Amino acid sequence: MKLLKKSSKHLVLLFLFVCSQAMMAQEFNAVVQINTQGIAQPDQQIFKTLQNSVQDFFNNTKWTNLEYDKKERINCSVVFVVTEYNNDRFKGNLQVSMSRPVFNAGYSSPVFNYKDEQIAFEYVEFAPLFYNGNQYENNLISLLSFYAYTMLGVDGDTFALRGGQKSHEEAQRIVNLAQGSQIEGWKPSDGLISRFRLNDDMLSETYKEYRDVMYAYHLKGMDVFADDSKKAKTEIKNQIQLFEALHSRRPNSLLQRIFFDAKAPEISNIFSGGPAMDVRDLKGTLQKLAPNQSSSWRTIQ
Repeated sequence: MKLLKKSSKHLVLLFLFVCSQAMMAQEFNAVVQINTQGIAQPDQQIFKTLQNSVQDFFNNTKWTNLEYDKKERINCSVVFVVTEYNNDRFKGNLQVSMSRPVFNAGYSSPVFNYKDEQIAFEYVEFAPLFYNGNQYENNLISLLSFYAYTMLGVDGDTFALRGGQKSHEEAQRIVNLAQGSQIEGWKPSDGLISRFRLNDDMLSETYKEYRDVMYAYHLKGMDVFADDSKKAKTEIKNQIQLFEALHSRRPNSLLQRIFFDAKAPEISNIFSGGPAMDVRDLKGTLQKLAPNQSSSWRTIQ
């Protein structure tokens, strides 16, 4: 009987140790929302189960071999709008957004905001979700894993020059494995806005300015604001203008649009106050690079 009690105590300690390790390994602080307002479905339980399963998948999977402190976790939002549901088959769109904390400031800078219109998968209620990097399991796992590694890649790129390379390459592996499924979004032929195109552009030297700017804009710009706001504004202005080289090669590229979709309100706020500087050329550049954000550029003075 004593041996049984001792064994049980060891099991409890082992369980607590494993749980603490899992918490230490967590890279994401993800909030997931399943929106079903567009469909007529009286029983909402499967959507609630799916929402919890997806959130747990993001937050409890060990995506890298790095240890993340609680304050280092990536804050992100994943919103799936269901437009069709029938017999465990889901269709809709996915909005993925994330932010990055700014050094010595109680502010998080938006770094990625992307909408995927090519979402289709099957999900059986309570089916477990596990990532296996060596094979294609199903489209839901591939979708979620792809965006997990894409976000890890974007986050890494803001802290070191090409710091997210390994994560972008892991996302590429997911793309390659998923192409055999013949599901829309994974293949080169699936349009100019797709998961294939997003990942391929991230890793292409043709669009190198995007990742280079993401690094310097944040580490040499945003992270310097607390110490020298004028220096930070000057660096951010210079980095934005680097997009002109990309624009001349690939006008209105996907990554250029992704950058300004995430950054327009922030850029507007940065250059609408603080130390004075000449922004006439910057406004012209912004209007050329992202004319769809003109309402934000009008506030710059």
